[in-house]
Amino acid sequence: MDGHEEQPEDSGDKAIHGETGDKPEAPRAKARTLAPLRMIYREAAKYPAQIAAALFALLVTATATLAIPWRFKVIIDEAFSGTAGPEEIAHAFQYLLMIVLILGLGTALRFYFVSWIGERVVADIRKKVHQNLLRLSPGFYEENSPKEISSRMTSDTAIIEVVVGTTVSVALRNVLTGIGGTLLLLYLAPTLTLGLLIAIPVIILPIMFFGRRIRTISRTSQDRVADVGASVTEVLSGMKVVQSFGQERREADRFGDVVEATFATARKRIILRAAMTSIVIFLIFGGTVLLMWRGALAVTAGEISGGTIAAFVITGGLVAGAFGALTEVYGELLRGAGAASRLAELLEARPTIAPPARPERLPEPPRGSLSFRNVTFRYPARPDSAALTDFNLEIEPGETVAIVGPSGAGKSTLFQLVERFYDPQVGTIRLDGVPLTKADPYAIRERIAFVPQDGVLFSANARDNLRYGRWDASDAEIWEAARAAHAEDFLKALPQGLDTYLGEGGTQLSGGQQQRIAIARALLRDAPILLLDEATSALDAESEQAVQLALEELMRERTTLVIAHRLATVRAADRIVVLDKGAIAEQGTHGELTAAGGLYARLAKLQFAAEAA
Repeated sequence: MDGHEEQPEDSGDKAIHGETGDKPEAPRAKARTLAPLRMIYREAAKYPAQIAAALFALLVTATATLAIPWRFKVIIDEAFSGTAGPEEIAHAFQYLLMIVLILGLGTALRFYFVSWIGERVVADIRKKVHQNLLRLSPGFYEENSPKEISSRMTSDTAIIEVVVGTTVSVALRNVLTGIGGTLLLLYLAPTLTLGLLIAIPVIILPIMFFGRRIRTISRTSQDRVADVGASVTEVLSGMKVVQSFGQERREADRFGDVVEATFATARKRIILRAAMTSIVIFLIFGGTVLLMWRGALAVTAGEISGGTIAAFVITGGLVAGAFGALTEVYGELLRGAGAASRLAELLEARPTIAPPARPERLPEPPRGSLSFRNVTFRYPARPDSAALTDFNLEIEPGETVAIVGPSGAGKSTLFQLVERFYDPQVGTIRLDGVPLTKADPYAIRERIAFVPQDGVLFSANARDNLRYGRWDASDAEIWEAARAAHAEDFLKALPQGLDTYLGEGGTQLSGGQQQRIAIARALLRDAPILLLDEATSALDAESEQAVQLALEELMRERTTLVIAHRLATVRAADRIVVLDKGAIAEQGTHGELTAAGGLYARLAKLQFAAEAA
């Protein structure tokens, strides 16, 4: 009998739509435009001083860049005229060196401030997304793959960092250079420049043509990258199973398929961007060459000076490069928009389980009574199958109730509903007389201590894992709980004691040790309601006996619900409730149920016979 049998299947291959449960408000259509970048702008706008400094540095560097060809005009027309003396030539080049120095300093400042803004915006977005993810109900993560969500938090934020810290800066620099250079060209040679301006619409048309196609493929490309991250995380987390069953080759082939799909999508995007870039650059530089040809003829005819045509050529190259680079920048902005839209879905998802506008206060002091009245519940992912049907159960304060039954009977569903991870579609659940839907979920869970079937530990030291039940617990209280959970000896044997890092998921400990940490954590919680999901299942016989004594002490004067798979552990329960197909089949003490000869008696006979064998 599995403790989590009624959970809906994981939907790891789904994108995050939120068809049921928590629903993202951002539609996918936004990914096809630059509109999602508004989210990035709102975050960046929180730092006006840094933005102003970056813009000032950007303006200085753009001005200095355009001042260089103007100084070349002066140098060629004056210093190389044959009439200038050494002092005039020195001044001409000194001004040029000063401009280059200003350009270098301005570039350094621009890089610092735009990089700072990029890192800061990404940090803020990551924190906001993570904060929102912590608010979402567990059902959200059963319908949407946590591995895919994790990939969004890494790969998509990395793209946004590039967009904010580099792409936007490059775009603004090229816009300023392009506009300023065009004005300078108009001043230097109006006739030649007008010809250049006429060619601009011809350049814009292919950008629009290819841009529509790149927008769609950019979003798809990001989805494929997320698939790669999700596949890696899934296999690495289950590496022991993979190697135990000799599935290394199959997993390598499966990962290869994911990578090749990612490459195929990226290849389409690259082809489109390469085609757009090549066509636009040909038009830009081709037009520039024709204009320079015309300028050379003008110099020959004596219509303009050699310095002017030199400045025109350099400035024309800068302008052409600026507008040519904008095509590449546009593609990066589209990728950023796709990444922003994916993060916006996570950021704008709203929890289905949320505190009411005016939550009803739970009574003080807590009593620990629970009441299920006419409860019918269906998991959102399986709306056609009821996990509980017209379920009624009254649990008195301080009572120990064991929940038993075959797989799929609805045992774990009770725990999910008690902690208000879900709300029933029909009926009411009350804690100390208050309907759970009218109370703050945080206040509800504050009165509950939970020990899962498999001890869940975090990538932290032993102290932090233990005090997760009560963060302000002192070391003395932590050791007291560890002693009661039969965990003191192995904790003291760790290299740094409570400061020892336990590894990802507690990999430095055995399964039984992990479970005793989870029990000690529940002891520290010191809550009026205790939920035990076969808390001693991972312990050896000696440790189980010691921990069972600790649990008996913990359960005293507390309301306790025990999901029991090994019926021998619940003989002393005040009441045993037998579930079958989401309803109560029978209830009573161990002796009463055994004598009744019903479902419990059959389960007990089968299990005790198997254990005896």
